[in-house]
Amino acid sequence: MTSNMKAILTCLLAYFFFDVMSVHVRILSINYSTQELSVYRNVIGVLPAIFYMWYSKELSLKISDYKLDKWKLAISRGLVIAVAQLCLYTAIAKLELATVSALGQVSALFTVLLAIFIYKEQVGFWRWTAVIFGFVGALMIIRPGSDIFSWYSILPICAAFCYASSIITLRSFKSSISSAILFLYSAISAAFGAMLLAFGSISFTPIKSLIDAILITSMAVCGGFGVVFLMYAFRNAPSALLAPFSYFGILTSFLIGWIVFDEFPVDTLFPGVLLILISGFVIIWRENQKP
Repeated sequence: MTSNMKAILTCLLAYFFFDVMSVHVRILSINYSTQELSVYRNVIGVLPAIFYMWYSKELSLKISDYKLDKWKLAISRGLVIAVAQLCLYTAIAKLELATVSALGQVSALFTVLLAIFIYKEQVGFWRWTAVIFGFVGALMIIRPGSDIFSWYSILPICAAFCYASSIITLRSFKSSISSAILFLYSAISAAFGAMLLAFGSISFTPIKSLIDAILITSMAVCGGFGVVFLMYAFRNAPSALLAPFSYFGILTSFLIGWIVFDEFPVDTLFPGVLLILISGFVIIWRENQKP
């Protein structure tokens, strides 16, 4: 099996883990707040980050081995991810899974916009067109001003913006810096950020049963290892090759929502989801055209 094929399969496995995590969040949100679930996800999620350090043979007991010149930015990325996860988990608890997945795809559009404002990147006609079409598609799904509009539908877009911010700021780190160390920084600071967001607003609910404890642990492990698999995939294959597979998440979320939760939001998704898909593929196409 070629390295590219391994990366593609690992990428798909990552998205499967994210889908399983979403099912856990929906089930657990009946008895636990999304702030609590975010804390559990991030605190337990530090373990996959440590595993990734061990797997990459970078785990060390020397504090000096973990020093970064831009440590403030590395920590800030984790805090932003904590906000993203809280938005995402709240959306999963309140909206159809396929709707959350479709709206989350606008992260590619935010990545383009942030590259303009942060790194002064030049963006031509096709990518500007893709950004505009993508946001029009998102508005068609959200439908502001209509009877079906929900403020919760803004949350996946907020999460997408935060995730895009964490991704685009990776450019600020030297290529020689290990992705495992960056992941460890973001995992620890995300756990700290999630605790700050929760402890300032809620009281924790005692875990009701062993089954709930297993589901919470499984949710956190799925989310954490989903990130590990995704990082492994993008480290071992060109991003342009893997990027289109993120759109499989819309299909799998739709199928899981239909099978597990009896959701069938076709009227909500179309035709807006088509514009989001087209805009994403245009961005990928333009990235492939770069010399």
